[in-house]
Order: sequence, then C-alpha cells, then structure tokens
Amino acid sequence: MSSPLSPEPLKSRLASGDRLRGLLVRVPAPMLIDMAGTNGYDFIFLDTEHGIADQKDIADHITAARAAGLPTLIRIGEGEAALALRVLDAGAEGIIVPHVRTAEEASAAVRMSHYPPLGDRGFATYTAAGQWGKTSPADHAAQTAARTLVIAMIEDAEGVSNAGAIAQTPGVDVIFVGPSDLAAALEYDASRADDARLQVWAAASGRPVMAIVSTASQARKAWEQGAAMVVLNAQSAIDDCLADWAATS
Repeated sequence: MSSPLSPEPLKSRLASGDRLRGLLVRVPAPMLIDMAGTNGYDFIFLDTEHGIADQKDIADHITAARAAGLPTLIRIGEGEAALALRVLDAGAEGIIVPHVRTAEEASAAVRMSHYPPLGDRGFATYTAAGQWGKTSPADHAAQTAARTLVIAMIEDAEGVSNAGAIAQTPGVDVIFVGPSDLAAALEYDASRADDARLQVWAAASGRPVMAIVSTASQARKAWEQGAAMVVLNAQSAIDDCLADWAATS
C-alpha cells in the first residue's frame, strides 16, 4: 500500500510511458474505490460534475482512495475554480476540466489548478495535501508542481477545431474527449463523435490522451489506438452485468 504521497506521481508515470488504468466512480461509492485498489487499478476518476455529491462526500472518497493507495482525479463542473481549490487541498492529484473549447480556457484550467508562478491557486500547507502542515512551504510547492495533473476535456465542436492549441497549452498534461457530450454537440451522432475523437487524438501531438470505456474489449481497442490512460465507467459496467443476469432463466 502506498503512503499518502506516493513516491511516483501519475504525472511522472505518464512521462515514463506507463499505461494507467482508472475507475470512474460517481459519489457515493467508497466500496468501489476499495475494490479498485484491491484489483490493481492505478487511479480513481471521481465525477462531481454529474451525480450527487457535496464537499464532505468528495473529501471522504479522496480519503478512501488514499487509504487504498490510489491517487484521485476529480472531474469538476464547468467554471468551478473554488471546487478545484478545495479538492486539491483535500488531496486530489489532479483536476479534469469539462468543456474546454479554446487555448484560453485551457490556460484558465491550468491557473486554477496550480500555485504561482504557473497558476493562481490559493496556497496552504495545513491541508491533507500538505500533510496537515508537516510539509514545509517550499517542499509542498515543489511536490504539488510535480504531481498535479491538469486534464482538459474536449466535448464541443469548437474544442475539436482547437484541439491542437489546447493540447499545446503550457500546463495541460492530458487530453480527454467526452464522448457523450461530443455526440450531443454533433446531433447525437455517435459515429461522427468517434471520428472527432480520433481527430482530437491526432491533433494532441504527443500529449497523453485518456479514454473512457465500459468493457475490456473497448479498453484493448483504446490502448491499440494510443491511449495513455483508460478509465472504466463502473456504473455502465455494473449495469451491463445486471442486465446480463436479468436475462438469464
């Protein structure tokens, strides 16, 4: 089991070329987090954009993930800089920012996620992220800069057009195409949305990309297409399993 500050952050693992497996969890579901740790997952994707969650729920789930040795990436809602600050203070290792349409919006995502000089996040060491004040300000600033991941979600036609500029924005670490919102933006055409996803991945120009899947076969395809991070949608996978069992006689 890892310590609260794992010796190898996700950011450095990505730089080393590791493939990272994550589990998407919608609050409340701490048991799924513990199960992910037991099964060797690399991180938790905690979704606070969709679903029901208050800040105590989020903090409890981050704590559960830390206990399981898993870093947590938090998907916030659009424009939720205050929530980004709080979840990073609570120990999240990165922020997933939805509906990034331009390089300027990508820069805003970086600023809300990082301390100066890269960003303008408020500084504190007396938080879980600062090991409750046991980390010196200088060490905390250095550790945070080395660990914090900024993941830009592209899920609009404008974002697809600007994918190259978004991916090259300083401080953006990973590109993630949101398939459902992108399909909705493209007249609910899943085929067009998947073509657009591949277009975004090609435009990422070496920046790691993340995929979301519901099955092992989809995961294998995502790895083959070049994904660096693949997230299993736990809710969808569980629903499929329940449907399979319901169809038995």
